[in-house]
Amino acid sequence: MTLDNGLRVLLAPDGTAPVVAVAVHYDVGFRSEPEGRTGFAHLFEHLMFQGSENVGKAEHPKYVQAAGGIFNGSTHPDHTDYFELLPSGALELALFLEADRMRAPRITRENLDNQIAVVQEEIRVNVLNRPYGGFPWITLPPVAFDTFPNAHNGYGDFSELEAASLDDAADFFDKFYAPGNAVLTVAGEFDPDATLELVQRYFGAIPARPVPTRRSFAEPVRAEERRESLVDKLAPRPALAVGYRVPDPDADLPAFLATYLLTDVLTTGDASRLERRLVQKDRSVTAVSSYVGTFGDPFDQRDPLLLTLEARHAGDSTADTVLAAVDEELDRLAGDGLEPGELERVQAQVASAILRESDDALGRALAMATFELHRGRPELLNELPGLLFEVTADAVAAAAGALRTQGRSVLELRAGAA
Repeated sequence: MTLDNGLRVLLAPDGTAPVVAVAVHYDVGFRSEPEGRTGFAHLFEHLMFQGSENVGKAEHPKYVQAAGGIFNGSTHPDHTDYFELLPSGALELALFLEADRMRAPRITRENLDNQIAVVQEEIRVNVLNRPYGGFPWITLPPVAFDTFPNAHNGYGDFSELEAASLDDAADFFDKFYAPGNAVLTVAGEFDPDATLELVQRYFGAIPARPVPTRRSFAEPVRAEERRESLVDKLAPRPALAVGYRVPDPDADLPAFLATYLLTDVLTTGDASRLERRLVQKDRSVTAVSSYVGTFGDPFDQRDPLLLTLEARHAGDSTADTVLAAVDEELDRLAGDGLEPGELERVQAQVASAILRESDDALGRALAMATFELHRGRPELLNELPGLLFEVTADAVAAAAGALRTQGRSVLELRAGAA
């Protein structure tokens, strides 16, 4: 249902466990940040935990934990989410907390300065002082894309974080945190009618505001390869990241799903093509993986997005050696197709992973909200396993061939600690 202020509400009752998950997804991520304010979407996520009109600073976590629950938030390329998982008797508490900060988060100079420092420390720990920190989610996009929304550092540059002002925060909230730009999801053990009354009580009074027009971040697929390199002074071994553009998940879901299955054919498990070739036979890499989407979730962002192939290789093997072997395996897949039973194996792997991750209330709430936010179809979560089993071996082979006909993006990481 949709409230009068535009907030979309999803209810997924399930009485198998006495818990309830509440999630609020806002249709803004780091691809919507203005130029000169890199990292602002993530910084604003932090601000949303600094209190609101009726909740004091640091009280949100205390209320949730005192009720026996957990909470968190996360920033993605195209959305930001906030969630709680609580005993089902604490549902009203979660709705009150989320509604209060949707209506009036406490945006003050003190909170802003404090959270800029917290985010900067997070970047030092996770990126600057860690081997392979930010590789490749921060470092590959500037090689793969040309425009600011797709190429910039979503964690943020220190100088731009420090330049953030209260006006920036107020403008960001007014523009992107309107009820009509959000999805509220409740999953778990609850009474639907009583829950709708609570939703109306806490969220229905939040005034409607204009909703920003969703921007297109489309870029053309390049025909030529682009290659860059960097030195990681903490990394003990060289590494390689290769980015390939994938089909638009909204415009061509079947081709997108075939590409998704291709990643499992290539690198998931000992029987996968590149595990056998690069790790077991050639011994040119110590580990190889591939995934679709910035953080490995193929369904949490819109077009354009990448299939990323990541490998850490021994010092005596070169990037060109690894790339040549990858090309050979992709050509073999495109030309000879899949081996008997290979498609069924990866279909079962991927479908079971989706069912496993959405089996609990929180996983189901987060997945349904994302499908509603990006595609307007939360029921796609239940349809996905069936759609994956409709993908043919020819479609997966064609997906492999499509990677070979475009200009890939290659980023070499050279080990500075070796």
